[in-house]
Amino acid sequence: MIKLIGTNAGLVWRALSKAGRMSVKELKKETKLRTDKELFAAIGWLAKEGKIESGEKDSEIYFWLLQ
Repeated sequence: MIKLIGTNAGLVWRALSKAGRMSVKELKKETKLRTDKELFAAIGWLAKEGKIESGEKDSEIYFWLLQ
């Protein structure tokens, strides 16, 4: 399970690296992760490592990489 979360975190990191700021919906589509659980576990991994930031605009949550 830990290995899968790390792999998914890599997918999220690459998507954000390429596109910049992305919504949850955009991330899910770009990474092809099937469940919210998979996506948010990956986001949590990146957050714990201090590599990701989030914000909200118009009731939508966005994520982007920290420089």
